[in-house]
Amino acid sequence: MRVAGTWVDGPAGYIVCYALASQNLQLGLDVIADTVNPTQVTRQAWRNVAESLETPFVEIEVVCSDDREHRHRIETRVAYIPGLVLPTWEKVMSRQYDVWDRDHIVIDTAHQTVAESLKTLCEQLDRERRTL
Repeated sequence: MRVAGTWVDGPAGYIVCYALASQNLQLGLDVIADTVNPTQVTRQAWRNVAESLETPFVEIEVVCSDDREHRHRIETRVAYIPGLVLPTWEKVMSRQYDVWDRDHIVIDTAHQTVAESLKTLCEQLDRERRTL
């Protein structure tokens, strides 16, 4: 999270994001938390924000199951935030990752365009919405 020209990363950045999400939900707004959540701890914290306000929520995991394509995407992407250093392929592959412990939507982007992935997500969200 970039705040007033300062990069806030790690737990402090997530805590700020949880607070912002909570405030927006209290205002009746929708919130999309587009963050890397490789651990149970951060996933549970997002759940806690919604559950504390008795707000329905959906968890979505975006993956790229094709390692070759995933590596290509990591190595060719460009940072549009000044000063942001993107992680290397090695850093991405060595990060801690906890397997999801509950039902969630999974979108595999490996062999889909962005538009196709979005269409797949919207279809799954529509199905999910009918069960809430």
